[in-house]
Amino acid sequence: MRSRTFGSESFSVSEIGLGTWQLGADWGTVSESKAQEVLETAVEYGINFFDTADVYGAGRSESLINKYLKPLSDNIIIATKLGRFPEPGGLDNFSLEIFRRHTEASLNRLGLDCLELTQLHCIPTELMERGEVFDWLRILQKEGKIKRFGASVESMDEALICLEQEGIFSLQIIFNVFRQKPIEALFEKAKEKKIALIIRLPLASGLLSGKISNDRIFPENDHRNFNRDGQCFNVGETFSGLPFEKGVELSDDLKPLVPDEMSMAQMALRWILDFDAATVVIPGGKSSQQVIENSLVSDITNLTENLHKKLSLYYKNEVKGYIRGKY
Repeated sequence: MRSRTFGSESFSVSEIGLGTWQLGADWGTVSESKAQEVLETAVEYGINFFDTADVYGAGRSESLINKYLKPLSDNIIIATKLGRFPEPGGLDNFSLEIFRRHTEASLNRLGLDCLELTQLHCIPTELMERGEVFDWLRILQKEGKIKRFGASVESMDEALICLEQEGIFSLQIIFNVFRQKPIEALFEKAKEKKIALIIRLPLASGLLSGKISNDRIFPENDHRNFNRDGQCFNVGETFSGLPFEKGVELSDDLKPLVPDEMSMAQMALRWILDFDAATVVIPGGKSSQQVIENSLVSDITNLTENLHKKLSLYYKNEVKGYIRGKY
């Protein structure tokens, strides 16, 4: 597993991390034993960066990380998020008092004295613009509850707002073969400021695995069933904002481009890693086999310049116009 420097810090993280939304909620049911298997496999294959959030299963993801991940290694970085917890919920979540309460709850669930990285969790744009939320994070930092703070955002406009905040350490963004806007809108600016970029939804909710067909039925408690058109939260978080049937069609069109020596998912992950602005990619995984396949991408050679050109043109000509939601 290769590593990359984490923003402006001198330490490094594995370039393939693990997103743990699926261990908490919204991706069908993942048993505790299966979650343990996923976390253990990740560490075994060199992954040391794990992304979670207080809202994932109302703390379940954080608690599972504490129970099964922390005993495995001292060399792990756990990043969590706040701002969307259901209690008190909505705009009532945004005050210094509630930020402190939610941070302390995450610390308790994770069994930590100080959070390595906490991130605003896709909060309303107007709150980012006002800037008070960043002041509260700075206060929590001074109190010793968090070491670093960043933001998970939905759009490039939001990313650019956050880049102007003093002390911002990282940005978490949606970036994949179907969502290429960050290349021109964000990458150079982030590199100039030495901001770590955490890449989520690298496989577009599974579309870029090439294994999903139009007749695929998802469980009731899977966001790919209940949020296809943004019924519950931003549509961009599900299939990267593409209409499901169109996303399957676009994915099928890419299959002839996949190099013989890799799977389609590995091509999609390798494509992201070929951009040096990306610090760590955080695909999820509901099985040890998925984690293994994803981790092996670190050792795959870069895609050819010709393949990059083809994927760029495909996005511009065939994909871009179908993306819905903030972008």
